[in-house]
Amino acid sequence: MPQLTDQGAIDEHERERPGTWMTPAEYGASRAAVWTAAVVLVTDARGRILVQSVDYRADRLLPGGAVDAGEAPSAAAARELREELGVDGRYPRGLVVDWIPADTPGFPPEMRFPGEILHVYDGGTWTPDRIEAVRLPPQEITGIHFAEPADLPALMDPGDARRALSALRARINGCGTALLEDGHPTAPTALDRLGVLRTRRIPEHEAWHPGPVPERLPVRDLRSWLFAPDGRVLLLVSRATGAAHLPPPTAASADAAPLGYRHAERGAHARSAARLTALAPAADPEYARLLATPEQVRELSDWGPAGHDELAAVHTARTRLGLPTPTRTPPTELPEGGARW
Repeated sequence: MPQLTDQGAIDEHERERPGTWMTPAEYGASRAAVWTAAVVLVTDARGRILVQSVDYRADRLLPGGAVDAGEAPSAAAARELREELGVDGRYPRGLVVDWIPADTPGFPPEMRFPGEILHVYDGGTWTPDRIEAVRLPPQEITGIHFAEPADLPALMDPGDARRALSALRARINGCGTALLEDGHPTAPTALDRLGVLRTRRIPEHEAWHPGPVPERLPVRDLRSWLFAPDGRVLLLVSRATGAAHLPPPTAASADAAPLGYRHAERGAHARSAARLTALAPAADPEYARLLATPEQVRELSDWGPAGHDELAAVHTARTRLGLPTPTRTPPTELPEGGARW
């Protein structure tokens, strides 16, 4: 930081010193001026993101808006949701802080856009009752709906879509507020690097049935919850599409026990559970192998309300295997050469 001094106190010797002495007025004029805004990321029980339509532009937006002079960003977020959706709340948890450069396209020259610092806060998962309580104002907000994360680039401005997806990944990571520059994380996590959630998730909304699949019902798909010693589970992510799913039970080093199933139209989607003591070298380099908490797996999937029942069965199996409750940390990618615990 430059040395500050009163203008009248600068003698001739100090004036000759190279670039370190500034008056308060000079220092203030040298600082960059930017706008500040705050928006809120809200999801429903399926992990879809609330976006709103407005009467002044064609693309969709997260709820929120400009921070007023002297207003804290979190207070602005609460005020904007009250004004735009008629919903009272507090949103103290930040997901991302994004720096939007002054040369971002879309701002008319006469606006003299100086750049912006935009805060994204976590609005949580809203229940159907809370969604029904939304009341739109007579103007500006013309509607809301919940969008599949992968659909955001088609619905939103490119920078807004990048920011919203980064905020959702930051929520799933659970590692605190992520820093972005023009929607791009400055320290990308595995979910960011792999572009998880950029492809539409496959809906699996059938009811969850505990136990083995009945003999009369053909098994259409068999996946397994494979537990590492810390209680996290193995997750496969396509490097080409970012799609995430559980692995087949063949990846386990021990026999997998039936956990439950979903009864789909053409057969059962079955799940098993097993302890994972070793992982062979990657047979398919197209897939990254991550360790994630069971909750993170659910949040990366579209299982509907029945996901709660499956998650409960997963934790029962984990307890039966004598494994701890895992701490939420960013999913970690395992080496292609395999691992042993």
